[in-house]
Amino acid sequence: MRRIRVAAIGAVTLSLVLTAAACGGGSTGGSGSNEQPRTLTYWASNQGASIEVDKEVLQPELDKFEKQTGIKVKLEVVPWADLLNRILTATTSGQGPDILNIGNTWSASLQSTGALLPWDAKNLEAIGGKDRFVESALGSTGAPGQDPAAVPLYSMAYALYYNKKMFKDAGITKPPATWDELIATGKKISKDGKWGIGVEGSNLSNNIHQVFVLGKQHGADFFTADGKADFTSDGAVAAVKQYVDLMAAQKITGPGNAEYAQNQSLSDFAKNKTGMVLWQTASATFKAQGMKDDEWGVAPAPVPSGEPGAGRQTNSMVAGINLAVFKNTKNIDGALKFVKFMTSDDEQKTLNKAYGSIPPVKTAQQDPAFSDPALAVLRDTLATSAAALPQVPEESQFETVVGTAVKELFADAAAGRAVTTESVRAKLEKAQQQMPKK
Repeated sequence: MRRIRVAAIGAVTLSLVLTAAACGGGSTGGSGSNEQPRTLTYWASNQGASIEVDKEVLQPELDKFEKQTGIKVKLEVVPWADLLNRILTATTSGQGPDILNIGNTWSASLQSTGALLPWDAKNLEAIGGKDRFVESALGSTGAPGQDPAAVPLYSMAYALYYNKKMFKDAGITKPPATWDELIATGKKISKDGKWGIGVEGSNLSNNIHQVFVLGKQHGADFFTADGKADFTSDGAVAAVKQYVDLMAAQKITGPGNAEYAQNQSLSDFAKNKTGMVLWQTASATFKAQGMKDDEWGVAPAPVPSGEPGAGRQTNSMVAGINLAVFKNTKNIDGALKFVKFMTSDDEQKTLNKAYGSIPPVKTAQQDPAFSDPALAVLRDTLATSAAALPQVPEESQFETVVGTAVKELFADAAAGRAVTTESVRAKLEKAQQQMPKK
């Protein structure tokens, strides 16, 4: 997922959805109908620098689809701050769009509502087959052992972006590969109103992405093998503390970052106020902020050893956007045609180029445009050192309650209150108590 904020009400709403899944979009008991064969409604996520930018990117492609098929697509670009709650409301009311973008980490949670069309062998064959997609992207489309709840649309990974001017001014010749190096680099930059690394401390899902990766590096997964919440293990506590300590202890993140939730860290980076950011596919946003491509660099996100890989050398979650169909669509044939169109080689190249992301379709990914050095780092990360967030029904609640705990810890750090192992554990214990009991 990208640039996501999930409102706290999401966990409550999702809990209600999970206890009454039969009331969701799949309540018709079928797989949609063809009562309205000439129209589709599409909720797209805000991928570009603004909603208007998304409309400029998407509308010509939707017009192309209409010309090819005679099916008109009504587009609504939904801000990330609203998207999950809009989807959850639609699953309970049955009044949703025909097709929608979902953050890939929500796949299992939304799958459990019964509102989304399962991508069984027949449906996958209608869009060209499962084998067209990269395996890592398919790993974030729903719970293991079940038909996918969605298909991959855009693939992304986290990387370390660094401001070349700020590095040069501080006498830094190369990006850090380990966390110790990152802290040392950050301290060289953090002076005279400038800061080493930016965070989005009030962005709940971004918080989760960062602490999940750090958790892997500390040997923690936040859920047990049988799907139970495990937020208070020593590894999980250490991961959260390490992230918040960028502000609280290391002093290489500005206190104001505790309130950031809408890409302000990227704006600071573009304005030469912050030397580094950990982000997904940031190139398009930097361009919109007025940065030239040669003013920033990209390197793999840090790992303890300096060499990204699996397990404790994981340096990104498998990020991305999936495309789903509401089961009670009034145009099932049109919806399948639309998904086939959006995941075709030509559209995958067009859309992923526009957003600076990686096509999850194998043949589209081979286009030379996705071999540039910046995208190569992301592509290699997805292939070798990224891990999918837990594909469990409670994942969205995990994002909300633990993401909020991290947000509150950043607020403590910004206010000068001590962030200790004990205070981190207490926040995570409170978060775990808010999860459903199994």
